[in-house]
Amino acid sequence: MISIITPVWNGSKFIESCIDNVIGQHCHDIEHVIIDGLSDDNTVDIIKRYAEKYCHIRLLSEKDRGQADAMNKGIALAKGEIIGFLNVDDYYEPGVLSRISDIFKALPEPSIAVANCNVWGNEGNLLYTVKPARLKLEQLLVGPRINIYPVNPSEYFYHKSLHDKIGCFNVEDHYAMDLDFLLRAIQAAHVRYFDEIWGNFRLIQGTKTFSDRSVPSNTNRYIEVIRLYKKDLPCYLKRFFWFYKSAQAIQFIFRYLNRYLKGTARSTR
Repeated sequence: MISIITPVWNGSKFIESCIDNVIGQHCHDIEHVIIDGLSDDNTVDIIKRYAEKYCHIRLLSEKDRGQADAMNKGIALAKGEIIGFLNVDDYYEPGVLSRISDIFKALPEPSIAVANCNVWGNEGNLLYTVKPARLKLEQLLVGPRINIYPVNPSEYFYHKSLHDKIGCFNVEDHYAMDLDFLLRAIQAAHVRYFDEIWGNFRLIQGTKTFSDRSVPSNTNRYIEVIRLYKKDLPCYLKRFFWFYKSAQAIQFIFRYLNRYLKGTARSTR
């Protein structure tokens, strides 16, 4: 079974489309665990209306300590062997859950499977596609400007048993808990990357991530998470990491210069 977990608070704008997206996957061996933080809009009414018609929908509505706490509650309630998180304002590509069911039949336990994710803007325009192909610890620790990490949980799934080895999400972290989880997960799980699109991430006004990114100083929390994991690297990896980061930075500069020179050449024609 696949357990899709959705934490939500006052998500009436997107909750219906989120539920419909999971229903539209037409994957039978799933449950949709929705953890509501005592919304004071009509979010719960919408969920209850769907839950009366679809037995795979499970609702818990109670006070929590934030998104990470809600995610941990969902993990505790989940009956499936495979976990996926779907934020209320995000959605899966068609057929993804059936694809995950097939993939995990052949994966050793615990595994985490990662794919690509489309990022959409305010006007419904595609901003970019995240392709996190390099998922070793030292590769992720160079930072997203050089090597992008998975930016949204709609692009990865994993065995629930992984939490037995690494624990759950940090309830004191309300923004970078996904990155912290991934950096722990890739060290304890079998990691597989698939060059296909699974998730869609709405980076739009009114969402938590958009509001956070609009404050430049808030990016420091992600840098701090990366710094903490760098500190614990063994000496040989620290040396390798330094050389790797330097090489990646040089490659990035050359790619930028190459694009700049090509653009300059076109503009002079």
